[in-house]
Amino acid sequence: MSDLSAPAMRSDLRWIRGTFLFGVAVLFPLFATPFQIDLASQVLLACIGSLSLMILTGFAGQVSLGHAGLIAAGAFTTGILTKEFHVPVFLTVPAAALMGMMLGLVFGLPSLRLRGLYLAVSTLALHFVIIYLGGEYETKRGFSTGILIEPPSIFGYRLTDGRGWYILFLLAALAVFWLLKNLLRGRTGRAWGAMQVNEAVATALGINVPRAKLMAFAISSAITAVAGALFASYRGFVSVDAFPLMLSVQYVAMIIVGGMGSLWGAILGAAFLTIMPYVVEALVMLLPGASSHANQISAINYTVFGLIMIVFLVLEPGGLVAIGARIRDLLQTARFRVRPLQRVP
Repeated sequence: MSDLSAPAMRSDLRWIRGTFLFGVAVLFPLFATPFQIDLASQVLLACIGSLSLMILTGFAGQVSLGHAGLIAAGAFTTGILTKEFHVPVFLTVPAAALMGMMLGLVFGLPSLRLRGLYLAVSTLALHFVIIYLGGEYETKRGFSTGILIEPPSIFGYRLTDGRGWYILFLLAALAVFWLLKNLLRGRTGRAWGAMQVNEAVATALGINVPRAKLMAFAISSAITAVAGALFASYRGFVSVDAFPLMLSVQYVAMIIVGGMGSLWGAILGAAFLTIMPYVVEALVMLLPGASSHANQISAINYTVFGLIMIVFLVLEPGGLVAIGARIRDLLQTARFRVRPLQRVP
């Protein structure tokens, strides 16, 4: 095989692998239980949110702890537009994206002067401001249990079945992945990469660093708000209790566990940490005297979450992507290992 044909073959293999995975994902609802479909939908929603944060933190190098607030902003935008103005749900998604983009531009302004921990604290204010405003709206409008949202209709089909939601989330996650993948390959992605390495060098290369930062905040916030809008429509209600500060920490953990600077890392981290609590609960229920541990599952989940974060930060900073790459290299080494020559009789 010539060296020129090797890249083409690798590209063909990627297309075949991608087509196979897409086919499996599409056919998944046909043999999955309602619980499994709901869990897969949660994973896809988490993937959208983690991809948006990966763009901001993993590629542009801007630390943010306001992710839960942006998800809440998208969710409340959908809830208010449908409840107060009777706007169709499918129109609330672009409205939520616009709201997220504006919030990203506003709260991205401190990034022009602040870095690191100071920037993280400034974005933390975004969370508290949005949660406070959402709580005030619920109280004054008498929505003590949250804003109820009617199931949306798409082309006359009312989304009440989990399979329909799953397909919608799958298409949305694929669209976000494709958009960000192409964005990173272009001038914007290269500007973010240079800015992350060294802002002074990026400026010397002619990159408009303030513009690149604000663009990262705007794009990331818009996608995050879309995830919030989809979440609100899927659950059928919006309440500030669904967006605690811990949610922002969990999304930061997703991109760390998955692998910083990798879109696939964001997907792996989102899937791993979304499924993990259910796995922990199932294992706890297998222990002797499981009923006595039922009230401690939440504490056990937080403990396991903290241990996982410590393990990845200390032992594997590259995340699941680095582990996967190491396993792949080992398999390739074992596959192409030269066998010892045998004597010819």
